[in-house]
Amino acid sequence: MNKVIETRTLYRQAEVGEIEQEERTVNLAFSSEEPVERRFGMEVLDHNPESIRLGRLRGSGALLVNHNPDDLVGKVESVEVADRVARAKVRFGKSDRANEIFQDVKDGIRSGVSVGYQIHKLTEEGEKDASIFRATDWEPMEISLVAIPADATVGIGRSEDGEAIETQIQYLERDIKMTEEVKTPEAPKVDVEAIKSQARDLEVKRIQEVTAIGEQFSQGELARQMVSSGQSVDAMRKAVLENMPAPKPEVQTPIDNLDMEPKEKRAYSMFRAIGASASGDWSNAGLEREASKEIAKRIGREPRGFFTPSDINWGQRDMTVGSATAGGNIVGTDHLGSEFIDALRPQLVLADLGAKMMTGLVGDVAIPALNAKTSTYWVAESAAPTEGAPTVRQVTMSPSTVGCYVDISRQLTKQNDPSAENIFRNDMVSQVASAIDSAGIQGSGSSNQPTGILNTSGIGSVAIGTNGGAPTWGSVVDNISQVAIDNALGGSLSFLTNPQVVGKLRQTAKGSGDSVMIMNEGNTLMGYQVAQTSNVPSTLTKGSTSGSCSALIFGNFNDLIIGQWGGTDVLVDPYTGSSTGTIRVVVFADIDIAVRHAQSFSSTQDYTT
Repeated sequence: MNKVIETRTLYRQAEVGEIEQEERTVNLAFSSEEPVERRFGMEVLDHNPESIRLGRLRGSGALLVNHNPDDLVGKVESVEVADRVARAKVRFGKSDRANEIFQDVKDGIRSGVSVGYQIHKLTEEGEKDASIFRATDWEPMEISLVAIPADATVGIGRSEDGEAIETQIQYLERDIKMTEEVKTPEAPKVDVEAIKSQARDLEVKRIQEVTAIGEQFSQGELARQMVSSGQSVDAMRKAVLENMPAPKPEVQTPIDNLDMEPKEKRAYSMFRAIGASASGDWSNAGLEREASKEIAKRIGREPRGFFTPSDINWGQRDMTVGSATAGGNIVGTDHLGSEFIDALRPQLVLADLGAKMMTGLVGDVAIPALNAKTSTYWVAESAAPTEGAPTVRQVTMSPSTVGCYVDISRQLTKQNDPSAENIFRNDMVSQVASAIDSAGIQGSGSSNQPTGILNTSGIGSVAIGTNGGAPTWGSVVDNISQVAIDNALGGSLSFLTNPQVVGKLRQTAKGSGDSVMIMNEGNTLMGYQVAQTSNVPSTLTKGSTSGSCSALIFGNFNDLIIGQWGGTDVLVDPYTGSSTGTIRVVVFADIDIAVRHAQSFSSTQDYTT
């Protein structure tokens, strides 16, 4: 009447608990008496102290990654059983791998825990048709940090690998005595001396590398401090970089920057160039004409009207009403042009977030890129590996034209009020710049538009629900995970969204009943900058929620390329408004948008606010 079944190493899900950064420890509850469905029935782990073999965890308990015994990142410091729950404190090592995993835990990216255990004796309780199998002799083997824990209701991460274990079931309610001995596997032997020797070697290597970095950058005292405090080599590199003076950023000079003298910049007039272009008489606009010719020569093509240089201090011009020659003769006493109230515009963010600006392009662009890495294989002696050649793709760019126009009176161009010129120039250039920012974020890729981040095929996607829904803390973390899973968590990482989502994040709790909001004071989420602009759409549709969903983007904005062909091209049309004496001025810019790696970005596009 005894029954012997085969079980294997089983796993149960847990979560990271309290984190002590200074001590590099994490407290967690790794098991309870929650029933879990197994293939032999509902399993309950008995948490009477005499039912749990804690010797292995207390003696040489290992903290692993994904249950891989070769991926050791720490050890179990202490174990206790109280209130029918088993808890442990684990401490992370100081190796590069341990530091990497510990940082993921602190950032909330790696929050899943799985506990591996073996059952030596099961006792059946209840009726035959509703049996519960209580493990009255079981042994936790190790604790692992896992990227994606399985569902506890179907047997967490149950592995079919490894040696089978014969587990005897005792039928107490049927008054049947057990006569067979429980067969348990022999515990693996641990070479303590080898582990100690490896630890000593790693410590010597750490000290040598930290000291060498200190000598290389004349930071000997810092190296001694890092050695004595047990800091890692990566921490030493970071500290050295923080102590070094920040290098001056390399700024690519636009092809339409003529490096004009201050006197020439002050003398340049957009209105004079417009008037000359409208009349065809450039005799009084020699400076403006020469500037346009020089830019055309650099670009290698003629403008539609005339090119304007980018270094003429757009929006800046000195005016002194008290001096007739400096402005007094052309500015009325009640005309406060310098106090002009501009229109409200979307915040321009892409360049500040780290998008790569490529100016001065002439022909179409094709950038080679590695699509798939070379495959590697383990082979037997004298055997040849399978061919694993990489594949190559191209990131292509070709110009798309964005433009705007405004009708101005001929009299205004002749009066040449500097404040009016500044207002005109700022408005047109700002509108074009806003259109480029909007295309980089949500360009459709059709109707003559470039393809923006949100419409780039292959970026990560984190959906809220069939009909969208309010922002959640989990969706924020999942967007980061999407990028991390594809090995793209580097570069200029930031969140980008619109003001509606930012407002909702500041009013939405992290969890049910939680008093902490998803986004508190400051403009960061999980340590990453949050930029906002109304160029991020708030009129998306998801299911039955039509025209009111907003987007959130996370990614490395260094992998966004904005290319520009030539400079700002101004076309003057004196004919369309000839009957009223107006001149139509059209501004063109030729640009394209490209994403180097789609995996560098992830988005949620169904937030309701």
